[in-house]
Amino acid sequence: MLKRFFISLLGTVAGIWLSILLLVIGCIVVVGAILSASSAVTDIKDKSILYLRLEGDIIECTETQNFMDFIRDFKSEGQTLSQMLSAVRLAANDKKIKGIYIDAAGSSMGVASRQELIEALKDFKESGKWIYAYADNFAQGDYLVSSVADKIFLNPVGNVDIRGVGMQTPYFKGLLDKLGIKVQIVKVGTYKSAVEPFILDAMSEPARRQNQVYIDSIWNYCASTIADNRDVTPATVSAWADSLTFAWTAEHAVDSRIVTATAYRREVEDMLRDLTDIDDGKDLRLVAPSTYIDAVKDRLASPSEKHIAVLYAVGDIVESGEGGIVGSTMVPQIIELADDKNVAALVLRVNSGGGSAFASEQIWEALEYFKSTGKPFYVSMGDFAASGGYYISCGADRIFADATTLTGSIGVFGMIPDLSGLITGKLGVTFSTVASSPNATFMSLTAPMTPAQKESMQRYVDDTYDIFTSRVADGRHMSVDSVKAIAEGRVWIGASALGLGLVDRLGNLGDAIADIAGEVGLDADSWVAYPDVTTDFIERLLEETSQLKARRGVMLDSEMLRYLLFAKQITEMSPVQARMPEIVIR
Repeated sequence: MLKRFFISLLGTVAGIWLSILLLVIGCIVVVGAILSASSAVTDIKDKSILYLRLEGDIIECTETQNFMDFIRDFKSEGQTLSQMLSAVRLAANDKKIKGIYIDAAGSSMGVASRQELIEALKDFKESGKWIYAYADNFAQGDYLVSSVADKIFLNPVGNVDIRGVGMQTPYFKGLLDKLGIKVQIVKVGTYKSAVEPFILDAMSEPARRQNQVYIDSIWNYCASTIADNRDVTPATVSAWADSLTFAWTAEHAVDSRIVTATAYRREVEDMLRDLTDIDDGKDLRLVAPSTYIDAVKDRLASPSEKHIAVLYAVGDIVESGEGGIVGSTMVPQIIELADDKNVAALVLRVNSGGGSAFASEQIWEALEYFKSTGKPFYVSMGDFAASGGYYISCGADRIFADATTLTGSIGVFGMIPDLSGLITGKLGVTFSTVASSPNATFMSLTAPMTPAQKESMQRYVDDTYDIFTSRVADGRHMSVDSVKAIAEGRVWIGASALGLGLVDRLGNLGDAIADIAGEVGLDADSWVAYPDVTTDFIERLLEETSQLKARRGVMLDSEMLRYLLFAKQITEMSPVQARMPEIVIR
């Protein structure tokens, strides 16, 4: 009996291990097939068209992905802003690329990112090649980019939605009061409004004044850009916004010069066949940016030769973990670049609203080490380079920002939730504490701070602010008093930051690379993007599978989910933050 039991047990264990082995082998085969397909170089044929599909979230650069994200991007040829910009630049001088087709299908991008794409498209047109744009319905952001096209086509029953720009911020104080939750705040900066949604019912007057200034500035840029591209006045574009153009007929949009003509997608594709001399009925040779970049890799710089490192710093700044700007991985990456003899210079591409003040300081110090090697260090700012994002930028030899970049926000805050009103007051859970000193359990979420503890936190935040402003003063060759006069947590657009001395030049990533290339005597194409993106597909696949049940059945509006996730971050984030408020401009 015992013998049969052990035989059965061993058989079961062997079966489990065999199943696991087969699963691993199967995953390796699938991933190998995908990687093989994705790494195959596509030959670009003559009479090709660079195909820019503006759809979904267009992120700054390729990020480390989980398995399912990789599969989705592989299937949809997901493209990044970096790929688009590089493809447009290279295609301008490629005889096989006859023009660009913008397919506006509803994309999400920051205004500064769109500004960079518009500038790249304008440069492309100087080559004498054409750009056509089409949409079933034009969202305002996509229309802003498409306005640079030679001809803009709208579906005969479609519309163009031009409405100006605005922002709405949810305030959670009423909800938190009902739950019995208090958020304890210590901060420096009159305009440091990132904490307001948790302690106020509505926007403070300083925050409102600040927000109105950059909302108006961004709209002025958008209206002026559309006006220049469509040969109308900015006042005309503003009149379109006031008239809610989404309700206009397509014919009215043509008569008002918003678009060139109405046409169905099939008809636009026939026009593209005529432009590229492709026979009727044959497929257009549309090439996505990711495919194009893969096909022209031989034109790109190699890490094994002298080059400029373009290091992407995108997302929240955190001390450790995955996603965003992770101090524990970014710091060694910078030091590695500093010690790499093939790296002649560094351009840090920043697109961040900040985060951990501690992690920001560590990244700043690593960049100072890079500078100590004698290599030039520039910064190129994207949609945001504020608070912690400005902290890591301020030491650069030269800072470039787009006119609509949101930067500054030089300020610090600490945010510690007090859940005692919920846990004890409403749920009836009480706590007994035994400690060696009164502050042994400080920063517990189950009790409010004492006056002495709050005073200590304020002193800690003040000290961090002093360090922050001194870093800015040293990097920008200003006095600390001058920095504090424009700090206070205030957010500035790039055009204003230039006049204040916070940035050196209005320009995009390409401008920063070209300038630093001239300084070190390299060609403007001699740059390599960092960090390398690596993905452990097997580990990610198993992780995704284990989480499927937890995700099943949970459906939340994406905007509300973003704010709920930020609320969740309060209990997990470093206690002292250099972070700008959550801003979504529409």
